[in-house]
Amino acid sequence: MRKLYKRLTAAVLAAAMILTLPVTGGIAKADAVTDADPKDVYVSFGADLSSDEKSKVMGLMGITADDLEDYTVGEITNADEKKYLGDYLDSSVIGSRALSSVIVVVGKDGDGIDVETKNISYCTSGMYTNALITAGIENADVIVAGPFEITGTAALVGAMKAYSELTGKEISQDSMDAAVNELVITSDMAEGENSESIEELMAYVKAEVVKRGLNNEDEISKIIDEAAEQLNITVTEDEKKAIISLMKKIGDLDLDLDSMKEQAKDLFNKLEDMGIDKEQAKNFFQKIIDAIQSFFNSLFD
Repeated sequence: MRKLYKRLTAAVLAAAMILTLPVTGGIAKADAVTDADPKDVYVSFGADLSSDEKSKVMGLMGITADDLEDYTVGEITNADEKKYLGDYLDSSVIGSRALSSVIVVVGKDGDGIDVETKNISYCTSGMYTNALITAGIENADVIVAGPFEITGTAALVGAMKAYSELTGKEISQDSMDAAVNELVITSDMAEGENSESIEELMAYVKAEVVKRGLNNEDEISKIIDEAAEQLNITVTEDEKKAIISLMKKIGDLDLDLDSMKEQAKDLFNKLEDMGIDKEQAKNFFQKIIDAIQSFFNSLFD
């Protein structure tokens, strides 16, 4: 009887441990930079950083001047910012100094995209992740940093250029345009709503467009309404028109839904209650239940 009790206790503890395991895991960004092969690291600095500002940004990224000797280093100029952001942001917002900086570490298959922001006021890590997925970027740790509170939108350009140079994978102008367009829309919408809800809405609508091959404005509008209702957020008519226009661009990019979910596991896990991956989650927990039932059945065989 005592042996049976121990076995029962072990089973309950094992089940509890399995059920409380996080669905996804991640590598701390600082560790990812430290442990990475230098050839897989690209640092892109804002071209107009002063020496003191550059030192502060490097400190936020967890790197030193000595590290830069082994990394690929580039810069984002104000001309770059205006080229890619000019269609979506007023020049007063873009400003005249390029300060946004980013470090990109290319990982291995299955790592997904992991973004951290430091001194970035306009864009959240989830917004960057969404936009990077749209650009076709895979398996990368990214730190976006400013010397003080800045919008950080232009860092997306640096991240895309960095990834392309490190991997040799060309990012098309259409992909870059859609990614920048998406980042600006989500950032603008988040000013009046919960940022996480906006991230989830954009991810959900994008996934549905990709999964179902939608290009019809009325169908996309319906998906937006459904997502907004479930997330309890308000989408204005102007915002809806902007999202529809963006989604028609995204629909032409030939994105893969499985890859999208692989690159942003945490974000898409939040969407299970909205119908995405619900079956996958159900199967996961069913396997746990079946294993526990099998164990208990074996006790009395």
